[in-house]
Amino acid sequence: MAAPVLAPVDELVEPVEDRASARAFAAEHIAPYGNEFERAGRIPEQLLERMSAAGIWAPFLPTEVGGAGVSMVTLGEIHEEVGRACSSVRSLLTVHTMLSWTVQRFGTAEQKARWLPELAAGRTLGAFCLTEPEAGSDATGIRTTAVPTGDGYVLNGGKKWITNGQRADLYLVFARTGSSIAAFLVPRNSPGVSVTPIKDIMGTRGSMLAELRFSDVLLGSDSLLGPSGFTAGMVLTGTLDLGRYSVAAGSVGIIQACLDASASYTAQRKVGGAPLKDLQLIQAKVSDMVTDARAARLLVAEAGRLKDAGESSTLMATWIAKYFASTAAAKHATEAVQIHGANGCGGEYPVGRYYRDAKVMEIIEGSNEIQRITIAAEAYREMTTS
Repeated sequence: MAAPVLAPVDELVEPVEDRASARAFAAEHIAPYGNEFERAGRIPEQLLERMSAAGIWAPFLPTEVGGAGVSMVTLGEIHEEVGRACSSVRSLLTVHTMLSWTVQRFGTAEQKARWLPELAAGRTLGAFCLTEPEAGSDATGIRTTAVPTGDGYVLNGGKKWITNGQRADLYLVFARTGSSIAAFLVPRNSPGVSVTPIKDIMGTRGSMLAELRFSDVLLGSDSLLGPSGFTAGMVLTGTLDLGRYSVAAGSVGIIQACLDASASYTAQRKVGGAPLKDLQLIQAKVSDMVTDARAARLLVAEAGRLKDAGESSTLMATWIAKYFASTAAAKHATEAVQIHGANGCGGEYPVGRYYRDAKVMEIIEGSNEIQRITIAAEAYREMTTS
């Protein structure tokens, strides 16, 4: 199915620099088409162009390279509002943010000059390439290799489940260089790069997932991002942390969207001559949605505040926020479908999409099982050091 055709971009697209502007942009340009994006399995170019015009791709980048210099707290609010409208679109923001932040944080002066203005403007769209068929949460299982040559590297291997892999112009690829893992910037048009779309996925169906293959891809020495052997401890940790932060914020958006849909539906739908909202069981479900949305939002805001302050404790705060928010999103998406009854199982209402997307949030950027192990390990560590 073809993606919906939107009107061409005009000069009236307002810049997105805070929650209010993100909410307005999402309400006008994303939310009305979310179900269509899912059915089409992709996001139309017209929307990508509108997002570029709004400066929504990497607003955290400094103004001198074309960003808006927004804080991490504000970035989380922007991603929440986009996730409230469509998780597939928010997923594109997530991986683009991960690549852009990594270039800003670890790139050389030359890499920053070349790529940051392009990434800020959305002229170059990015994707994060870590997962492989045999390596997911355990990055030590990576088999893709980058063998040093006289003036660069030769990249071989493959990546799977790559969000925006079908459309991205620049890939952030993690590969083995001997006994260590390194990160590389790989343009999509590099000879030896092949892209195979992944279709019929359960959730975030519009996120343009792909499987990538690298066959003797020649990379210059300027493709290496960060010092060799430095990646596993710093580049990968920081990049994944930012991805989890975005997913946590997007999960808050799903909870809020479930609340919006459920409150609206139960106010109008009647049973026995009275609106559903008058039933105490419905009120209990809505009450839980309100409570968890606020709690999850506060956890995400705390993680963002710690990022802005440069506190190392932001890593654990993000784990907790992502675990709580994604778990709550899956729970309340289930309840939203239940509230809608048979209508929740059809394509007319958005809650079925929320249900499918919410399940994905429990898996990506570190499964909830891994998060629980990590959170518990940190609790025991704090006990022994206090």
